Amino acid sequence: MALIIGIVVLLLIASVAGTYFWVDGKLHKTVTLPAFTGTSAGTNWLIAGSDQRTGISRAERAKLHLGSTGADASDSLMLLHMGGPKPVLVSIPRDSYVPIPGHGYNKINAALAFGGPKLLVQTVESVTGLRIDHYMSIGFVGLAGVVNSVGGVRICVTTAIPPDSYSGFKGMKAGCHNLSGSQAIAFVRDRHSFATSDLQRIEDQRAFLKALLSKATSPGVYLNPFTALPFASTAAGSIAVDKGSSLYDLIQAAMALKNPETGTVPIANAALPTSAGEAVQWDRAKALALFAALKDNKPVPKGLLTGTKVGS
Repeated sequence: MALIIGIVVLLLIASVAGTYFWVDGKLHKTVTLPAFTGTSAGTNWLIAGSDQRTGISRAERAKLHLGSTGADASDSLMLLHMGGPKPVLVSIPRDSYVPIPGHGYNKINAALAFGGPKLLVQTVESVTGLRIDHYMSIGFVGLAGVVNSVGGVRICVTTAIPPDSYSGFKGMKAGCHNLSGSQAIAFVRDRHSFATSDLQRIEDQRAFLKALLSKATSPGVYLNPFTALPFASTAAGSIAVDKGSSLYDLIQAAMALKNPETGTVPIANAALPTSAGEAVQWDRAKALALFAALKDNKPVPKGLLTGTKVGS
């Protein structure tokens, strides 16, 4: 009996280990991070959503209501800090007007188009003073596949959201809704339904990311191999990470994203006229106070992060 139990335990361990390395091997570890000479406590992830259309078929673009071309820019940009009293997830508006090394001042989402993930990371490090330890990005089709692999994601709104023809978003009544992959893409791309445009969209993106990770790490998913394995395989195969990231690092980030303190970089002017068009100007004093707290693994001072309100 002891021998049989021992063999079963060994087989289980081998199965778990084999699955771990199988999923880890699917990660696209293609991003080289720039050198960082400063000091920064904790662990920081830069999470980017790319609007790149390369490799997306005409049928997929039509289904997801994507145009034929994109700017290869970072339409969504979030900073996840771990190591302090509580994980902190901060949205960086795509139109933030910042200095991009070697390119002068521009909207921050242009950094990805100018110099790929390495320049984007370098830009974020230079304006925040934080070391970026890990990088993760995902595109439209990849995100839709991840959502479908867990059977959809539940989003709840307190007021109805009107439809948006640009993103293909069909509108949403007040209450809770289970979004499929294509519906989720439309939801996180919708900005024309709101008076604050992209500033509300990034709040919805934070809420959606939290809902997705809560679903993916729920017992109904990870205890069901017929759901857990397809999800793990689809997720790992859909994202690009830095060369130093492992599956264990991603699992830690996923757990942190389930219930972080959230908000957007403090803003002084959401409609700043610039040579690059209307841009977002940070409240420099408050932004520096926010990033200084993260840099030292200290609690975020009150009033710097306003939380997340879905579809308001």
